[in-house]
Amino acid sequence: MAVRDWPAAEPIETERLVLEPLRVGHAEEMAPLLDDERLHEYVGGRPDTPEELRARYARQVAGHSPDGAQGWLNWIVRHRDTGAALGVVQATVRLDGERAVAELAWVVAAPQQGRGYAGEAAAGMVGWLDRQGIRALIAHVHPDHRASARVAERLGLRATDVVVDGELRWATP
Repeated sequence: MAVRDWPAAEPIETERLVLEPLRVGHAEEMAPLLDDERLHEYVGGRPDTPEELRARYARQVAGHSPDGAQGWLNWIVRHRDTGAALGVVQATVRLDGERAVAELAWVVAAPQQGRGYAGEAAAGMVGWLDRQGIRALIAHVHPDHRASARVAERLGLRATDVVVDGELRWATP
């Protein structure tokens, strides 16, 4: 996969969810959902303001880093029946030699947590990545964040002994 050949996010459907490729306009809808300190309990930082979120989305929808070394894939997670936004999933793809590696992340709005949405959305994204030939996966999970660890396990990742910024690296075996 050449740098210029990063895949572009496409709609993904799962049993209960629709993963919609990110657009800048999603910032207005997502800002209230993501404006929750509980979402930063394990990762630190603070919620983006609506303006910061819009600027971040504007960068992300480019689909790749400015130097082209990474592909950026971002989706809004929606409930299939209601259309309500529930969270986001993303994959940052890079080459490790000739092998494409995707670093995964998932966030579900705090009121919607505990219903399996993160695992279902992340599994849908991983299935899509697999169809693109991207099978090497990495995620970083805070050691105390059991729900995210369960999502990583569901995706077939295994905890390593590598810690980055206080988070444990999970990877495909």
